[in-house]
Amino acid sequence: MTAKPNPRVLIVNDDGIDAPGILLLEEVVRQFSDDVWVVAPDEERSGAGHSLSLSYPIRVKQRDERHFAVKGTPTDCALLGVYELLGDKRPDLLLSGINRGPNLAEDITYSGTASAAIEGAMLGIPSIALSQIWSYQTPVHWDTARHYTAQILPQLLGLEWTQGSFVNVNFPHCPLDEVSGVRVTRQGMRPPGSFRPIPRIDERHVPYYWIKIAFPDGGAAQGNDLAAARDNAVSITPMQLDMTAHDQLAHFRTLFETEPVGA
Repeated sequence: MTAKPNPRVLIVNDDGIDAPGILLLEEVVRQFSDDVWVVAPDEERSGAGHSLSLSYPIRVKQRDERHFAVKGTPTDCALLGVYELLGDKRPDLLLSGINRGPNLAEDITYSGTASAAIEGAMLGIPSIALSQIWSYQTPVHWDTARHYTAQILPQLLGLEWTQGSFVNVNFPHCPLDEVSGVRVTRQGMRPPGSFRPIPRIDERHVPYYWIKIAFPDGGAAQGNDLAAARDNAVSITPMQLDMTAHDQLAHFRTLFETEPVGA
């Protein structure tokens, strides 16, 4: 995609249409375009992954000409924006976020933020997921996200995008003056155990569960997104939809691609 004046931008998220991150993102994007559309869940849908609403109707509440609250998942929002709500002109760019919390390493598989960008990539639209890393009971450093979103978006707008690719951006959990720089990274992988079911008993003595988030230490390696986060750097990770383990194909062929019996 080459940079164009006044690109049409579709903004989606998983924290909900009234979340501070999506309001900030729209504010920043309006520095580059006045053709900005927001199609986002009517409430938080964190952890929705790449899910679709297949078994119940999706309700949409139009708040004004270009803002729509959707009772559905981030992927639903991306689909509705592209096919229905933006009219007959597709977006030039899909932005998802800015998420409150990290989308690093294996988070991508759970993330509604990343999944909206994945859906955009599947539809052939240049797509970027943006997240502000944050920990519970600590301040959210929105000024860091604001500054670096404005800095990197013009360069990303000018990229020549490869079909089936998207970009995952994470801003570090630190004040703006403590950011160590910007890194282009690969996806990391934490040790197992980030999410665990925790049993509880309600007031009627009926068991239920909460999914507890507790990221284990480890997984940071030179050049990956976890190391960038550790070092207070902005992480920009180019990603792709093709999840084939290419380095294993040759071995699998030796195991399974045998001559047919009687050949």
